[in-house]
Amino acid sequence: MIELREVTKRYRDLAAVNRLSLHVDRGEVFGFLGPNGAGKTTTIKMIAGLMRPTEGSALVGGVDVAKDPIRAKAVMGFIPDRPFLYEKLTGEEFLRFIGGLYRVDGGRLEQRVDELFELFSLQDFRDELIEGYSHGMRQRLVMGAAFLHHPEVVIVDEPMVGLDPQGARLVKSIFRELCARGKTVFMSTHTLGVAEEVCDRIGIIHKGELIALGTREELQQQARGGAERLESIFLQLTGGEEMTRVVEYLRS
Repeated sequence: MIELREVTKRYRDLAAVNRLSLHVDRGEVFGFLGPNGAGKTTTIKMIAGLMRPTEGSALVGGVDVAKDPIRAKAVMGFIPDRPFLYEKLTGEEFLRFIGGLYRVDGGRLEQRVDELFELFSLQDFRDELIEGYSHGMRQRLVMGAAFLHHPEVVIVDEPMVGLDPQGARLVKSIFRELCARGKTVFMSTHTLGVAEEVCDRIGIIHKGELIALGTREELQQQARGGAERLESIFLQLTGGEEMTRVVEYLRS
């Protein structure tokens, strides 16, 4: 459902993402990990059509996002790490506005709005202005907006930011349910425990290049010293050997 073909993004002499090739299948929750500045958000923006690659192409559902962005975006839902919301709208008005952008018809839109407010426990706040929402409530509303049109692909940048434990558990359950229904989730996160628990496969990007790809078991084989926890594997593969030793020492 998602295919990156030699995708590169340059800023003058700096390659934020360098010749990244990747394929994510239907029905897969894919975790995209990397240190700060590794190129995760840049990659996500190119997949979501918010940024054009300098070279290469990003395809969603077989559609080149740069060449046919409207068609590509019609099958995807995007949840950014810092969502922009129209604060003078109520939660319900915002979802209706998003439904209009995706051309969800009236009867279906009414049903979906009700379903999503129920799913994300926002029923009591649907008529309140978004400016009065907490950070966690805003995050839930943005997720509801991303799921509104039943997308085939969901792209998520740091999904757990601002969510309480109950909200985080709900989101993890939703991701797994989407996977069971044949949808695809592409998730960037710094929360390694979430990636370990939810993702079918994981890719690790470092300095703009994909340095590891596979299931947790396959990543263990790529790491040195038989590291088992994803945190230790991640630190080894991204050059954090010293931090790995400290972490292992403190756990001993």
